[in-house]
Amino acid sequence: MVIATALAIAGNAYAQQQYPAKPVRVIIPFPPAGPTDIFGRMTADILSKTYGQQFVPDNRAGAGGNIGTEQCAKSPPDGYTICIVTVSLSIAPALFPKLGYDPIKDFTDVTLIAKVPSVLTVHPAFAAKTVKDIISLAKARPGQLSYASTGNGTSPQMLMELFKSMTGTNIVHIPYRGQAPAVVDQISGQVQLAFNTAIGVMPLIQAGKLRAVAISTRERFPALPELPTVDEAGVKGFDGASWHGLVMPAGVPQEVVDRIYLPVVAALKSTAMKDHLLKNGALAGGSTPAEFSAFIKSETAKWTKVAQFAKIKVD
Repeated sequence: MVIATALAIAGNAYAQQQYPAKPVRVIIPFPPAGPTDIFGRMTADILSKTYGQQFVPDNRAGAGGNIGTEQCAKSPPDGYTICIVTVSLSIAPALFPKLGYDPIKDFTDVTLIAKVPSVLTVHPAFAAKTVKDIISLAKARPGQLSYASTGNGTSPQMLMELFKSMTGTNIVHIPYRGQAPAVVDQISGQVQLAFNTAIGVMPLIQAGKLRAVAISTRERFPALPELPTVDEAGVKGFDGASWHGLVMPAGVPQEVVDRIYLPVVAALKSTAMKDHLLKNGALAGGSTPAEFSAFIKSETAKWTKVAQFAKIKVD
């Protein structure tokens, strides 16, 4: 027993000394220049500088992130493929009947990188000024108010459908191809409501072109400290955000996971990184692998219920 234990410890130490012995692929399942790409390249840079080895960003966009995520799930569990995932990982199982991966079983979870809160916004001239006002108006005028999203199955739609399911309101969905055209129509007053990422609309809020009503996360957003959460404003238990995390294929040895986890989390918990992410509309993560696994499970269960409530399907 003592010899076996000693050999195991020696083997683990050897693996830690050797890894990474060659370039590591960092799959980013969305196109360059977007938030997922930014977080992916940030992670690759942290690890490259830590180990003096190349961590190579590899954008594999398509199917709402499913193509790159499936490639990650099917890669060898040798530590030489890591993947940036988003909230779409937990939404996709409810939307795609033939999904090529299981978000719970097919990955070794590493850490939550960041949460990106959304702001419930309205046109400045809109009659409702608070969450309770919106609920009252929506119930008085069922099916007459509308909300914008960045497309079917995206985080902005899921957040509003969560809001509808928790408040018993009937608000019509108007999907757009991206946040920019959705915001343009909200500014013009063609749609009344939207959950928009904070970083995307903070300048418009400050310019008075949109009015912020509440923040989507359970905690207040430090960049908008006076803005109440939806939960505080009367919808108890409401909590939702876009998020980004780090995973590896299922079966990666724990000592290799630690080699990825430790430097990334150390960077995320630094004051400089927290401040940098906050300026870009995000809250730094840094959860343990177990905490991240539990988070993904809870997110998957939550968004599955929302998709069933709203009868959302994506071909």
